[in-house]
Amino acid sequence: MAVSTPNIYTMCHDLFKKIIICLFIFISTLAHCQVSEKYCDSLIEKGVKSAKNDGNYVNALEHLTKAQSIAQKNGWNKQLFSCAINIGNCYSAMLDYGESLKYYLEAYNIAVKNNYKSREIAALNNVAGLYTMEEELDKAEEYLKRAYTISKQEQDSAHTGIYSLNLGKLMIQMKKHKQSEAYFDEALGYTKNNFNLYVSISAGIAENEFERGNVKRAKDLALSLLSKIPNKDETYETISLYLVISRYYLQEDNFDEAYRYASLVLTNKNTDLNIKRTVYENFSEIYEKSHSYVEALRYRDSVSVIKDKLNDINNGRQYESNRVKFEVQDYKNQIAINTATIAKDRKIFYAVLGCITAVLILIIFIFRYISVKHKQKKLIAENNQQLLALKLAATQGEALLQEKQFKEKQYEILLEQEQLKNEIENKNRKLSSKALYTSGKYQMIKDIIGMLSDQPEVAEIPAVKKHIRYLRNSLNIDNEWAGFLTHFEEVNQGFLTRLKTAHPELTANDIRFICYVYMNLNAKEIADMLNISLDACRKRKERVSQKLGLKDSSLLFSYLYGI
Repeated sequence: MAVSTPNIYTMCHDLFKKIIICLFIFISTLAHCQVSEKYCDSLIEKGVKSAKNDGNYVNALEHLTKAQSIAQKNGWNKQLFSCAINIGNCYSAMLDYGESLKYYLEAYNIAVKNNYKSREIAALNNVAGLYTMEEELDKAEEYLKRAYTISKQEQDSAHTGIYSLNLGKLMIQMKKHKQSEAYFDEALGYTKNNFNLYVSISAGIAENEFERGNVKRAKDLALSLLSKIPNKDETYETISLYLVISRYYLQEDNFDEAYRYASLVLTNKNTDLNIKRTVYENFSEIYEKSHSYVEALRYRDSVSVIKDKLNDINNGRQYESNRVKFEVQDYKNQIAINTATIAKDRKIFYAVLGCITAVLILIIFIFRYISVKHKQKKLIAENNQQLLALKLAATQGEALLQEKQFKEKQYEILLEQEQLKNEIENKNRKLSSKALYTSGKYQMIKDIIGMLSDQPEVAEIPAVKKHIRYLRNSLNIDNEWAGFLTHFEEVNQGFLTRLKTAHPELTANDIRFICYVYMNLNAKEIADMLNISLDACRKRKERVSQKLGLKDSSLLFSYLYGI
C-alpha cells in the first residue's frame, strides 16, 4: 500500500494538469471567437471606401450594416456613430434625403448621449446640408448655427471658420446679405495658413457683393482673387467667380466678355449637370439681350435637355435607393438568422464547458483527498521515525530519559486537552442538532394547530379540540429552554457563569442568542430556532456585539470562544 499510494497521487496530478490545459484551450477558443473593435472598424473603412471610390452603395451599406449590428451588440458607441453617419452619406448620395436625414439624426443622438462634441458638430453640419438641398433654409440655418455655436464653445478654430463660411453662403440664399457679410468677416479671422479657406470665403464675399448690387466691387474682387488661384480649372470656387464676372459684363452689355467668362466655367473639372444648366441659362440670357434669338432658343432647349437628364438621374437614383433598401433589409435578415445560429452554438459550447468544469471540480476534490491521505501517511511515518529516535536517545542517560518522560507527559496532557475539546465540540453539535430538531418539531406542531384551526368544522369536533389543546400545552418553550440551558452548562461548564460575570447587562434573549453562536451555528440555523428573519438575526448579532464591546460583529465567535 505504501508503494501504490504515490503512484495514484502522481497519476491524479498528471490528469489534473491535462484537464487544466484542455480548459485553457476551450477558453482561448471562446476568446478568439469574440469580434474585436478593429474588425468592426475595418468593416466601416471598407464601406466608406466602396461608397467614396467605387460608388458601390449596395456593397458599402452591407459592410456598414454588418458593422452597425456588431457595434450595437457590443455597445461600441464610436463605431455606432461612424456607421450611422456613413449610412446617411450613402443615402444622401442616392438622393434619398428622408432616409439620409433619419441616420444623420441617429448619429447626432449618439454623439449627444456620449458627449462626443466633434462628432455632434459633424452630424449637425450634415443635417444642415440636407435641409439646404431640400431648400428648407430656416431648418438649415438652425442646425448650422448649433454646429457653429458648439465649435466656438470648444474653441475649435478650424471648424468655426468652416461653419462661419457655410453660414455666410446660406445667408446669401436667404437674402440676408448683412448677416452674410458678418459671417464672412468672422471666417476671414480663421484663414491663417489656410489658403483654400481664404479663397472660399473671398468667393462668397464676391457673390454676396453682387447680390447686394455692388456689381463693380464684386467683379474687381473676383478678378483679383482669380489671379491668386494657381489651378483655376481644378478649384470649385473659380466657377462662382467666373459666373459673377460673366453676370457683371452681362449687366454692362459687354456680351463677348460675358460669354467668355461663362464659357470658362465649362472647362472646370468640377462642372456637373446642374452647373451646366446654370451656364446654358446664362448663355440664353446673353443671346436674348444681344437679340440673337435663334441661339437663345437653342440654349433654352439645351437647358430643357439637361433638366430631363437630371430628372432621369434622380429617378434612377431613387430606384437604386429603393433597391438598396430592399437588399440591405434582406442582409439584415440574414445577419439576424446568423446571429441566432451563433447564439445556439454558443449555448452548446457553454453546456460542454459546464460539463468539463463539473468534471474538473470532481477531479480536484479527488486529488485533494488523495493528497491529504498521502500527507497523513507521510506524517505518520515521520512521527514513527521521531519516536524511534527518542527511544534510541533514552539509552544515553537518565537525564535524557527524564526529559523524554517530561515531553511525553506534556504530549499526553495536550492530547487529553484536544480530546476534551473534541468531546465538548461533539456534545455541542449534538445539542445544536437537538435544538434544531426541537425547533422544527415546534414549528410543525404550530403548523398542524394552524391548519386544524383554519377548518372550523374539524376544530369543533370534541376529540380534535382535545388534541389541539394537548398540542398547545406541549409547546412549553420555556421549560424546553430551561432544559437546554442545563445541558449546555453541563457541556460547557462555567461558560455562562463567566459570561454573566463579565457582562451582567445581558438579557435572557441575549444569552440564548450567544449560546447558539457559541455552538457555531450559522445565521440561518439561528434564525430558524429563534423564529426570526435572517436580517433580524444579523441585526441581533450586531446589537449583542455592541453590548460585549466589540466594534466588528465578525469577532463575536472568537471573543466567546476566549471566554
